[in-house]
Amino acid sequence: MVFSTPSPLSQAQRPAIVPSPDSAPDIMLSRGRTHEACGPARHSFAMWLAQAVQRGGPHQAGIGQQPPPLGHGPVLWIGLRAPTLALNASGMAPWVQPGAFVFVQAEKPDLALWAMEEGLRSGAVPLVVADLPSPPGLTPVRRLHLAAEAAGTAPLGLLLCPDIGGAAGIETRWHMAPAHEGSTAPRWRLERLRARALPPKAWVMQGMGAPAQLQPVPDHTAIGARPT
Repeated sequence: MVFSTPSPLSQAQRPAIVPSPDSAPDIMLSRGRTHEACGPARHSFAMWLAQAVQRGGPHQAGIGQQPPPLGHGPVLWIGLRAPTLALNASGMAPWVQPGAFVFVQAEKPDLALWAMEEGLRSGAVPLVVADLPSPPGLTPVRRLHLAAEAAGTAPLGLLLCPDIGGAAGIETRWHMAPAHEGSTAPRWRLERLRARALPPKAWVMQGMGAPAQLQPVPDHTAIGARPT
């Protein structure tokens, strides 16, 4: 049976990917939608999400709902044709299986967004990532949402944008930055900048395994609201 969404659902009701078992309900990314990750460690956020997809979960659905199975294909990673933006398999290996990725190089951002839209609509892959030089506007983001919703497997789209992002109409926006100083293990600061039903919040995330250790940051001030 093809999964459908006859009316808009809240973030808690949508089938979602939960990157770590103890991160729900704070860190959940709704399937069948497109999200945004920004900041200097946005690629690490994408690896964390891909890790959950490759390990088959954890996933979560709304009460009384059975989520559709994710596509069993590889992670589709779309970037621009620039050697400096290529991922290094050795750097990926602690997080994911690099061989379970398909890499696409586009000549310009518009073609990268087109490839992402087609990848989501196919339903053949569980996760489509597009690494962009700047945030896209509302119209292409809407097209990505529609493509993901149209696929019977409810794939997840993730846009990677520099600085603090700003893609219009996105489902959620996450900012990730390194915070390794004073730690013997890899550590990052993860911030939820935007979600439809949840306020901004921040965590310190340590470790690359599953589950990663997450500690809330008290007295959090959203990155976009800090004095400069």
